[in-house]
Amino acid sequence: MQGPEQDSAQKPQAYGVFKPVGHVVVSFASAEDARGAAAALRDDGFSDDEVTSYSPQAMLAQADADIDRAGPAASLGQELNLVRAHRELAANGYHFLVVKASSDERAQAIAGVARRFNAERAQHYGRLIIEELVEPGNGEPQVAESPDRGLDSQTRSGHEGDNRSS
Repeated sequence: MQGPEQDSAQKPQAYGVFKPVGHVVVSFASAEDARGAAAALRDDGFSDDEVTSYSPQAMLAQADADIDRAGPAASLGQELNLVRAHRELAANGYHFLVVKASSDERAQAIAGVARRFNAERAQHYGRLIIEELVEPGNGEPQVAESPDRGLDSQTRSGHEGDNRSS
């Protein structure tokens, strides 16, 4: 499993922010769950080259750099809001896996592992849409998201990471 520093020159971006098209970004409240999920993915046939692990510190540094260099077009879609959501989770100590999903079937396999290991989020980055694979929140209807309003985290406070203790 490679770390983000080994792949920094080839990080996929859109409008100056991290957008890993063809990958699933998964966040975990504990390092133990992230390690368990990475091992389960390897057991399911994913290679070390397809699974990248990010510590909270590494994701926080990446998110801060992305926010600093984001171009004006980044605020048109949800890319910048997702970077901010990842930053908030990282600031709360979350660990991340970025897993290559070469097909919808592979994305669903990743989602299954993510659920088994208590993932907070699992987002499949397509060319035009970013699909939530692990349902967040408390069962309340999702409210409209926008670049100005940000993402609907579907937590009581409206902040990422609040589902950890519920």
